[in-house]
Amino acid sequence: MTTAATVRVMTPEEIAARAGGEMAFLHPPQRGTVFAERAMRLRQLARGHAMWDYLLFMADLAQAQQDRLEGFPSVPLPDGDALDRAAKAGLPPLPAVDWPRDPVWHGVAKVIAADLRGSAPAGAQAALERIARADTVWFERQADGLLTGVMEGLDLATAPVVAAALQVYWTHMVTTLLAQAGARGAPFGRTDDETTCPCCGRRPTASITRSSGESLGQRYLHCSLCGMQWHMVRIKCPSCLSTKSLAYHSLDAAGSSEDGASRAAGAALQAESCDDCSSYLKIMHTDRDPFMEPAADDLASVTLDLLVSEAGFQRHGVNLMLLFGAPEAPSNAPPDAPSP
Repeated sequence: MTTAATVRVMTPEEIAARAGGEMAFLHPPQRGTVFAERAMRLRQLARGHAMWDYLLFMADLAQAQQDRLEGFPSVPLPDGDALDRAAKAGLPPLPAVDWPRDPVWHGVAKVIAADLRGSAPAGAQAALERIARADTVWFERQADGLLTGVMEGLDLATAPVVAAALQVYWTHMVTTLLAQAGARGAPFGRTDDETTCPCCGRRPTASITRSSGESLGQRYLHCSLCGMQWHMVRIKCPSCLSTKSLAYHSLDAAGSSEDGASRAAGAALQAESCDDCSSYLKIMHTDRDPFMEPAADDLASVTLDLLVSEAGFQRHGVNLMLLFGAPEAPSNAPPDAPSP
């Protein structure tokens, strides 16, 4: 069951005071470990889990992503003028929907699929074979569906692997731009839409509170595509920015006992819901579990999604390792629309 609890969050003034004016707005993905850490966490979460076989398969996928990221070929990147134009317009410089994708990512998807053939379950072999035989048109149609949220024509069985290659592609571009920044300064900053990633414009998978350094206690949204984390104060709904009707839900393994509300308030993983827009996004507290990884822990807590959805809330986060919905969604769905 879920238990809702009222949890006091800091006001924006308190957050700024604790940060001492030194808090980083962005926490970028670490190129050398980003997917390897996800793979490690997925293997840890798989122990005794009802979805253990899928979690282990996704762990192998994440490790394949790390291997491909390390040797990713050079691709076109926005130059200084393009970065300046994006900054002045308040837009992300690597927009997921509009960025002209280099076809090199097709080959990355095929190599990832080949990496998985030896360990993939029998049910996944046909999907991996479709990726191996896919042409440019198929790859680009699948990418369009994944990056716009339009489910029509999307091959759900192959989607996690195709999405994995796109994640590697965008993570490569983000980390490369950061490494090249030099004296010019950071290539990424605040955009007009604070609910989406300031690098690529995608919605988050989940949010995470940091437990060390200058960001102690601060909440960051974790991008579902490029892995960038950007700060948003915890008093705001990450979907509609309301500050009025937030509540927190967690799985109560012990059932409806007297201390259920206190356990919900102290849970390491919660669903933060908003009555104003009827959406929710999971929030993970690294001071309660330092090993939490947004994409891995979100995937392993799908039971919480089901229960919060039954309470009438719609998922705001996107996890490209597990997509819900039929491929016959209306073709006029809004960009990045949540799957049913």
